[in-house]
Amino acid sequence: MWVRVATFEGGDTEKLQKLTEDRMSSGEMTPPEGMSGVLMLADPDANKRKFFAFFDSRNAIEAAEAGFDQMGGKIPEDIRGRRTSVHSYEVVVFDGDIEGAHAARVSLLEGSPDAIDAGLDKTRDDTLPKVRALNGNVGAIGLADRENGRVSMITLWDSTDSLRASEEQANQLREQTAEMGGQRITNVARYEVATAQQLTGARV
Repeated sequence: MWVRVATFEGGDTEKLQKLTEDRMSSGEMTPPEGMSGVLMLADPDANKRKFFAFFDSRNAIEAAEAGFDQMGGKIPEDIRGRRTSVHSYEVVVFDGDIEGAHAARVSLLEGSPDAIDAGLDKTRDDTLPKVRALNGNVGAIGLADRENGRVSMITLWDSTDSLRASEEQANQLREQTAEMGGQRITNVARYEVATAQQLTGARV
């Protein structure tokens, strides 16, 4: 499984949600072919959003680019915001029910590209079960950029309160994960979950 991650700044998240829902319902707007699920994370303070679109393969993402351009052209920039970056990642962890998520924490770890698989094995076997056992956790998604040795871990929570209550335990688990994988923690960010659609049967 692969995911296309587009980052936007500016715009209006609430208006974007309503406009997209209305146009999808009416058939005026359709998702790009092959897209099997979506997750939109919003940072209200910075007025930024990350839009995750899930596909079966990287080739499917490339084939869908024209569809994304078409969708973007139908939404005014003052609502959708300005796109600042687009990247594709391999989905190496997908666990839980993303539709139950209302808050998310995204941790970026960097290290040697050669050590990614060993680090991911330890994450799946040791860290993931501990994260999933935390009160309020509803899922976790891991994304890998093998070329640059980067891994993004997204933990999903049933509320902002649950996310905040888990901070101390999350910090400990993140540090343990980085140490086991020979990685360094380069960024940790927190978001509201604006949109989430479960990928039926998706597991990695």
